[in-house]
Order: sequence, then structure tokens, then C-alpha cells
Amino acid sequence: MIRTIDFLAAFFGLLLLFPVLIVVTMIGLFDTGSPIFVQERVGRNKKPFKLVKFRTMSVDTRSVASHLASTTSITKLGNFLRKTKIDELPQLINVMKGEMSLVGPRPNLFNQSELIKEREGLGVYDVLPGITGLAQVQNIDMSTPELLAKTDKQMIDTLTLKNYFKYILMTAAGSGKGDAMKK
Repeated sequence: MIRTIDFLAAFFGLLLLFPVLIVVTMIGLFDTGSPIFVQERVGRNKKPFKLVKFRTMSVDTRSVASHLASTTSITKLGNFLRKTKIDELPQLINVMKGEMSLVGPRPNLFNQSELIKEREGLGVYDVLPGITGLAQVQNIDMSTPELLAKTDKQMIDTLTLKNYFKYILMTAAGSGKGDAMKK
């Protein structure tokens, strides 16, 4: 049932937000020259997939977890996109493809070995990664791997349709600030 909701929400979200996606893409061309950011992430059963987002950092920023990247890498447009969470909208494509859910553990990079170990031990990779979830609305990011993995597991074990919509609404209403960044 959640897969059907994910698909329909992503489809109609992309359809309704298409003008926003086009405008952000056009502005992004002037901001960085490369408005779309694609990065390999760890998916369900540790299968790699290509996560799609709007670029919020300069093109030459190295591929590390956000909490390890410097805030000086974030562009002016990127700062706005992160605050409004508009940078996450292209992930609706990942949701439509069945690589992600709207709600689930945030997908990490393959070089985040400590987080992978913690999540593996708790079975977090048994579910689809998500755009938002319990950790995101509680401002728990990837800089605290053990706490994040435990919170992901708690979300997985208690995920009901009510909580699914609750996390989406909390995210849309502004809960969660995203991953911490180095100053």
C-alpha cells in the first residue's frame, strides 16, 4: 500500500511541481552551470542507486557526507534550496522508480563505513531509503552514526500509515534542518 502511495504522490508531485523544477533548473544553470546533482548512494539491501537532487554546492566539492563538507561550498541558490528543501524534489524521480520511498532512512554514501556497520547490524538496509523520516524531523543527521541507525530502526519498527503521513507533514511544515555542515 505504501508503495502505491509513494508512486502516486511522486507522480502527481512531479506533475504539479514541474514549473518549479524547470525554474530551479534554469536558475541553477546560472548558479553552478550544472543544476542537477547525481550521486551513488546505498539503497535497499545495500544495492547502489543514483540519487537525484538539485545541486546546492559548487561543482568542485568533493563527494563526502554533508556533515564533512564545508559550508563555504554552498552556493547562494543552494542555501535557499536547502532551507526550503526544494533541493530534495528531484528525488521524487527515485521514488517513482522504486529506489526510494517518501519515508525511510536517508540513503548514505558507500564511504560512510561506520554508519553502514551500524545500520547493517540493525537491519536498516532491509527497507527502501527515504526522502524523510523520524531522524530528519528530530534533526539527527549522519554525523552521529550510532544514534542515526538506532533512530532509523525505531522508525522502521513503528512505521504505520499515520506515522508515514506525520513525518511527511512535519517535514513540509519545516521540521528538521538537514545534515549539519562544517563551518
